[in-house]
Amino acid sequence: MFGCILYLFVFLGGAGGINQALQQTLYSFSEQKCVYRAVVSEQPEPKEHSFLCRAFLEERQDSVCTMPVNRKVLLYISKDSLSEGLRSGDELIFFAHVSPPSNNGNPDEFDYARYLRYKGISGIAFVASGNWKITGYRFSRSCRQIALEYRDRILDQYRALKFNPDEFAVLAALTVGYKEELSEDIRETYSVSGASHVLALSGLHIGFLYMMLLFFLKWLPGNTFGVRLFRAVVIITALWGFAFFTGLSPSVVRSVIMFSLLALSVLSRRTGISLNTLALTACIMLVVHPFWLFDVGFQLSFSAVAAILLLYPWLFRQLPVGNSLLKKVWALMSVSLAAQIGTAPLVLLYFSRFPTHFLLTNLLVIPLVSGIMYATVALLVLTPFPILYTGCLVVVRSLVDWLNTMVRWVEHLPLASIDRVWIYPTEAFAFYLVLLIGIRYKVVRSLKCLYVLGICILAMGSFHWVSRMMDRPVQSIVFYNVRGCPVVHCIEACGKSWLAYADSIPDERRLSRAVAGYWNRLHLDVPVAITDNFHSSGFWMQDHLLMFGNKRICMVSDNRWRNKTVAESLNIDYLYVCKGYTGKLESLVGLFHCREVILDSSLSAYYKEAYSEECRRLGLHFISLSDEGSVRFLL
Repeated sequence: MFGCILYLFVFLGGAGGINQALQQTLYSFSEQKCVYRAVVSEQPEPKEHSFLCRAFLEERQDSVCTMPVNRKVLLYISKDSLSEGLRSGDELIFFAHVSPPSNNGNPDEFDYARYLRYKGISGIAFVASGNWKITGYRFSRSCRQIALEYRDRILDQYRALKFNPDEFAVLAALTVGYKEELSEDIRETYSVSGASHVLALSGLHIGFLYMMLLFFLKWLPGNTFGVRLFRAVVIITALWGFAFFTGLSPSVVRSVIMFSLLALSVLSRRTGISLNTLALTACIMLVVHPFWLFDVGFQLSFSAVAAILLLYPWLFRQLPVGNSLLKKVWALMSVSLAAQIGTAPLVLLYFSRFPTHFLLTNLLVIPLVSGIMYATVALLVLTPFPILYTGCLVVVRSLVDWLNTMVRWVEHLPLASIDRVWIYPTEAFAFYLVLLIGIRYKVVRSLKCLYVLGICILAMGSFHWVSRMMDRPVQSIVFYNVRGCPVVHCIEACGKSWLAYADSIPDERRLSRAVAGYWNRLHLDVPVAITDNFHSSGFWMQDHLLMFGNKRICMVSDNRWRNKTVAESLNIDYLYVCKGYTGKLESLVGLFHCREVILDSSLSAYYKEAYSEECRRLGLHFISLSDEGSVRFLL
């Protein structure tokens, strides 16, 4: 009874802490553009057309008074010669509209608004050139800011070594946790091959650092309590310094806490990491930062370690190996297999992909990653010695090149990954429940436990079948809210579909990132991309006029219909107005008699407001995708 009350108390306390932290991110920003004062809290990140600045918004100013805000925001500042010089600590005054984080309203899209709220971000603003200026510099900096500045110095040293872009991006991710310059192609390569975990600093990297520190400190004479205490203090200090240096990601913090506890356990001559250590680590982290519970890295990190602790000993015993080298290989494979079992449901839930060659990948990349870690440390230490430094640089460059080559080779193997998988959160939870019951059965060999296991598996199968039936595709037309990629998605009940793009060179990757989850949930076939005239039994497109089912759609993305006249207007169901058309809707109404006007999110704010007002004046029913999100019409 006491245990149940304690668990309930801890649960309610955690829920209350999370709710309180969420409330602190809420703020009612003005609907109009205002003058704000902010301080850049981290080094700006270059984007395609802007610089992303994480800033602390201190106050809002107007002609009457100054109102305190004290919230974290993201500022996208237009690229120009002035914004190139922005740095952490700069104090800014800017004129912009700050809005709370929001999603685009597409089905099954990534919940970006919730993600930012869990990061403590209260608002987002785009600041145009000329609408901001630097008013000062704050010399007082946090430990995190100082650590990130030192990290940037090492990154500058890497850049000076003239690595190619992929080599630099991978080396920076492996050694200092800087992942902003990883290209989409290299991320995809590592994801397909099952090597994404090496790009995210975690227990693997902290373990290498711990072993290196232990190797150098073991040469200290004696094994008294004082010597062991000195070793523990040095190791813990170095590990936490590295954690601050890399930005305190959840996986790094988890690893550092666990290795710190391991270092302390040596004082009492105890070794090893247990589930109790893992649970204590989780409690410490969640007390300090409750939002980490919802971080994907946190969930993957803890599920991997828990699975290793539970499954590795049993897996390793299943194949007795006498040869010492083969035993190490089998140990590495057992660890990889245990971690993969523990993380597979979350990987499928969040990424809809399962890398099939993960065992081969880990056998190839883990030795290379360990070599890169140690060689990079040697490279930084040997900077004053040109000959040794040059030799070490050759080693680092070769190892990184081999790593990328191996990963690309695995990526191109047949059936390298199973993609477009969809599972529900309930199924992921049920998988872990079945796994725990299965482990329990292996320990106690209880018939009752076996019955419960069978019932759970049967319930999982039934739930999946019912959910699959409920999510069968139906004949429909979907307009997505994906800025810069206007498209009409025509879906058949059999799972076949067509993507009719308004642009001749569409941004298919952006569209896929936004709505791939929806396609996976419906188990659609790969959509057929249409950018020109096309005719088939179920779909017809000619000069941006579409016929699907019993519906007609006209996509207007240029001025081909301007100043045209017809004897009789054409009846259509949807008039889809996109970026590129600069005329008035009134001229289109003379050509088409439409039931609904769809205003694409690619339209500028000026044209969106102008067309909205024109629709009201003409009595046309309209939907603005940027305001209302994606819309689906059932046929």
